Amino acid sequence: MMRRWSSAWIAACLLAGIAGTAIPAEPAPDNAVKATAAVSEKELSTDNTLPAPPSSVVDKVGAQGVPDDDGAGNTEREPIPDTGRGEQSPPATVADPIEPVNRAIFTFNDKAYYWFFRPVAKGYDVVVPQGVRVAVRNFFSNLGTPIRVANHLLQGKFRATGTELLRFTINSTIGMAGFFDPAHDGFHLEKKDADLGQTLGRYGLGQGMYLVLPILGPTTLRDGAGQAGDLFLDPISYITPTEASVGVNACKRENDLSLRIGEYEDLTGSALDPYAAVRDAYAQHRASKVRGE
Repeated sequence: MMRRWSSAWIAACLLAGIAGTAIPAEPAPDNAVKATAAVSEKELSTDNTLPAPPSSVVDKVGAQGVPDDDGAGNTEREPIPDTGRGEQSPPATVADPIEPVNRAIFTFNDKAYYWFFRPVAKGYDVVVPQGVRVAVRNFFSNLGTPIRVANHLLQGKFRATGTELLRFTINSTIGMAGFFDPAHDGFHLEKKDADLGQTLGRYGLGQGMYLVLPILGPTTLRDGAGQAGDLFLDPISYITPTEASVGVNACKRENDLSLRIGEYEDLTGSALDPYAAVRDAYAQHRASKVRGE
């Protein structure tokens, strides 16, 4: 059988080579085609040299799908998120028409993180106990209550609005000006994040193009406008002079970073394209916030 198959294969290759340079021959008669198909089917059915792939491989490909090439040799391997209704929606994406500029700023921010912000945060972590840093984070979170309350109201989430007001009352009194969080620890009242960018998204406004801001990091036109609007409800923005307000905000960000060291490294460390990894993660995170997840 193998000898006959090899002879047939060699003959087919010779005929294919000749056909590539010669005038195509007339189609074979129907009877000949049927006979050839019958012989091929019989031979293939008895050929055991090409075993079927293991079921584990089939299951894996069937569950995750075949990665799609993006044209630059990179592939997407992230599973498509489930919408919770038994169906899946494609991963969130964001327009990036000024990608070269964004990449340049991203490179600057990346260097600033590793050369300055991360070392400062690690030093701060060593000097200041974790309990104190958590208390500082709670304090600033409590100050941000007006932003969350206003946006929950704009979104028509009255229960979340009441929860935030109750949390503010408990934490500002029993929690000693918000340094502690008895609303969560004792009353099991969870904080519900909300901002103007999220609110605009709930009203159907798209994200707009992707932006990377120096030091501040990733955002979009919608979220950037939302952040500017939220400043009017942020008590920190009313600290005078302006330099003091910027300094307090910088302390807040550095304190938060000291509690999250390693997250950025985990996201970008193993990525083929760290810029794209951060952009896609941001787009999906903001899309989940708009959906209320």
